[in-house]
Amino acid sequence: MTDAVGSIDMPDAQDEASASADQDAKKKARKGGKRGKKGPLGRLALFYRQVVAELRKVVWPTRNQLSTYTTVVIVFVVIMIGIVTVIDSGFQHVVKYVFG
Repeated sequence: MTDAVGSIDMPDAQDEASASADQDAKKKARKGGKRGKKGPLGRLALFYRQVVAELRKVVWPTRNQLSTYTTVVIVFVVIMIGIVTVIDSGFQHVVKYVFG
């Protein structure tokens, strides 16, 4: 069929049948690749190996970097606690003044 400009002719019906049979055979032979061939323990072992491989890629901080990051986080949290306390105290005084 060449209805559209630049389209490719469809193969004959016999070629279509053999092509679809070949595709069906390929689909049946595959069965999901690596995961289809292994049982639950094999999949669990594969998952464990992949987790270990990913953890080896991680760039772990040094002790100095870790202490610096921890100090920055603690200081930030203390500052935020102070800001929230001041805002809460201000709202408390406003509510006492309005409803008081």
